[in-house]
Amino acid sequence: MKKNKKKKGFFSRIIYWCLFAVFVYFGVNALSYADTLKFAHISDVHLSDKTVDTSYKVLSHSKELFEDEIEQINSVPNLDFVIVTGDLADKPQKQLVEEACDRMNKLNYKWYFAFGNHDAAVGTSFKKEKYFNYIKKRNKNMKFEKQYYSFVPKPGYRVIVLDATVDSRVTANGELPEEQLTWLDGELSEAQKANQVPLIFLHHPLREPFPSFHHRLKNAQEFKDILDKYQMPIAVFSGHYHAAKIYKEGHILHVSTPSLVTYPCAFRIVTVNNMKNQVVFNFDFRETNLKEIQKKAKLLTFSSSTYRGEESDRNGIVILEK
Repeated sequence: MKKNKKKKGFFSRIIYWCLFAVFVYFGVNALSYADTLKFAHISDVHLSDKTVDTSYKVLSHSKELFEDEIEQINSVPNLDFVIVTGDLADKPQKQLVEEACDRMNKLNYKWYFAFGNHDAAVGTSFKKEKYFNYIKKRNKNMKFEKQYYSFVPKPGYRVIVLDATVDSRVTANGELPEEQLTWLDGELSEAQKANQVPLIFLHHPLREPFPSFHHRLKNAQEFKDILDKYQMPIAVFSGHYHAAKIYKEGHILHVSTPSLVTYPCAFRIVTVNNMKNQVVFNFDFRETNLKEIQKKAKLLTFSSSTYRGEESDRNGIVILEK
C-alpha cells in the first residue's frame, strides 16, 4: 500500500510540475505580447460612375460593393484602422474622389490611403498633389506632408506607406524614387531601434502574385535590397494585381489583397501580435455579401482560381521568427 501511495505521489508531482511548466510557458509568452494590432486592408475599390462593366471588372456595381464593404468593416469590433492600398477611384476625377471620401467617412474607424495607378494619370487636371490635398481635407487623420508617410498606430508597430505610382507617362508599372527608398531605409532603421514591427503598404507588390510585365514594380530588387538589410520580421501589403496571395520569404511576408470589383470581390481583416520571439499574423478573408454580383464577376475573369488563390492565400496564421 505504501509503495502504491508513493508511486501515486510521485506521478502526481510529475503531472503538477508539467502543468506548472506549461502555464509558465504560455504565461511568459502572453506577457511578451505588445498591444495586438487589428486592421482592415482593402484595395482596388475602383469607384466608378460607369453603367457598363469592363472585361473583368464589374464597375457598374462598384458603389453597391463599396457600400457592402463599409457595412462589413463597421460590423468588425476593435479595429485600429482601415487602409486602402490604391485605386480608390477608377479615374482621378474630383467627383469620384469626393464620393469615395463620403463613403470612407462612414467608417467607424480611422482610415488611411496609398496611391494606386488609377489614382494618378497623365493629362488630368486632378493631379496627384490635388488628389492628396483633397484626401487630407476630407480625412482628419491624413495630416502628412508627403504622399509617402509613416505613423505608429500602437506601441510595437510602425506603419509605412509608400507611393510607387508614375504620373509622368501612361503606365501601370510602378517605381519607387531614390528619395523614397532612402527615406524607407531610415524608417526601417528607426523601427529596428524601437523594436517595432514594420508594416509596409503600397499599391504595387514587391513580389508578384503572378507574372505581369506591364504591372510590376520596376525597381523591386532595389526595394528588396533595403528590406534585406534588416533581419527582422517585415510585412508588405499590396493590391494592384486584384489577386489573393500570401507568401513568406525568409523574414519578409508578402500579402496581396484582391479588388472589390473583380472576383472574389473581397478584403482582409488582419490581426498581428508582436511577441517576444516571433510575430504572429492572423488573416480573415471577407468576401462580399452581394453573391449575385460576385457570380457575375467570376464569369468575367479569365482565371477565377488565380484571383481567389488557395485557402492559405485567404485565411490562416503565418509566423515570422525574430
